Amino acid sequence: MVGRRVRAGRTRIWSWRYSPMWVAALCFVWSVTASLHAAQDLVTPPTSLAAALPAEPTGEQIFRQSCATCHAVDGSGAPSSVVGFALPMPNGHGFPDFNDCATNTVEPFGDWVAVASRGGPVRGLDRHMPAFGDALSPEQLEMAVKYLWSFCTDPAWPRGDLNFPRAFFTEKAFPENETVWTTGITASGTRAVTNELVYEHRIGARGQYEVKIPLDFQASSDGGAWSHGLGDVELAVRRTFFASYDRGSIFAAGAAATLPTGKEDRGLGKGFAVFEPFAMYGQMLGTNGFLQLHTGYEIPSDHTKGQNEAFLRTALGYSIAQDEGFGRVWSPMAEVIVAKPKDGAAEWDVVPQMQVSLSKLQHILLSVGVRVPLNEREDRKPQLLTYFLWDWFDGGLFQFWK
Repeated sequence: MVGRRVRAGRTRIWSWRYSPMWVAALCFVWSVTASLHAAQDLVTPPTSLAAALPAEPTGEQIFRQSCATCHAVDGSGAPSSVVGFALPMPNGHGFPDFNDCATNTVEPFGDWVAVASRGGPVRGLDRHMPAFGDALSPEQLEMAVKYLWSFCTDPAWPRGDLNFPRAFFTEKAFPENETVWTTGITASGTRAVTNELVYEHRIGARGQYEVKIPLDFQASSDGGAWSHGLGDVELAVRRTFFASYDRGSIFAAGAAATLPTGKEDRGLGKGFAVFEPFAMYGQMLGTNGFLQLHTGYEIPSDHTKGQNEAFLRTALGYSIAQDEGFGRVWSPMAEVIVAKPKDGAAEWDVVPQMQVSLSKLQHILLSVGVRVPLNEREDRKPQLLTYFLWDWFDGGLFQFWK
């Protein structure tokens, strides 16, 4: 939110002849101004002292006093004639419309507070969004954010706090707009380099469709030439059926179909289609912890080549933000994966990993981990994993880095 601030400082009086009453009045104005606002963007209109906050303000009063000049009383954004500078801003953006639920709900609470406290540059946004951390208490900032949340009147939209960090195999229940490139390297046994491009697109408040395109490199079993090419493409749809910010819980379910687009004879595909109903659940643990569950059942189109298989994936993690909670975010996680073919032994794996935000807006993320088989290790070898994630709804690939 962009609001109004007045630079605190000493008032110089050069040649006035003034009475003690004038001195008292000037001291009063200076002290009230300093206590309300810590710094003034030279292009931002000054705050009217007549609109000073009451002793115990509500979130609405804080928003109207500190934010409404630029964001408008109704949260839709003020025009250039009111804010006093040209729109769109240098980054090509105007003011966000807080009535738009897609904009209002996608970011977690901490990101809203970070921008309100430190100003736009803390997230790579425009400098016209000033910092209010010295003018308002953390409690007042949080009240203002909670109030602007109320501009989205459709409760169907899950709040961004339920968008937990992405694990390698345990998929999230939160509907996303992301592109993810994942690479896996198996250096022992049958060597392989697997690449997977995932495109996720949100549909309305709670829907999502997803496309997974694998591009694999597979060494022959005798250590000879490598095969490479397109693997089996997967298409999926899902819907979030329950989401509660107060409970910190979210649940989704959907279905996927894996198509036999890869060449089976070259080790790049299974040679049959696979249909998969699945469900996901996420739970907030305290302020920064999270637990995610993902279960499903795979059904092959050709039972002479494949078996039905059930799976359960879990991810447990915790997010740590640098710079007093406003900077780069590190999210260590551990996944435990079990897959049970109908007529085979269960296969267990553990996947320790670390996700880190790269851009200031935190819409570009990197993760590194390793998949370690716990049993059936004769044919299953450890795999080094990494992914690069771009949340393209938040901004361009090369935006919001500084």
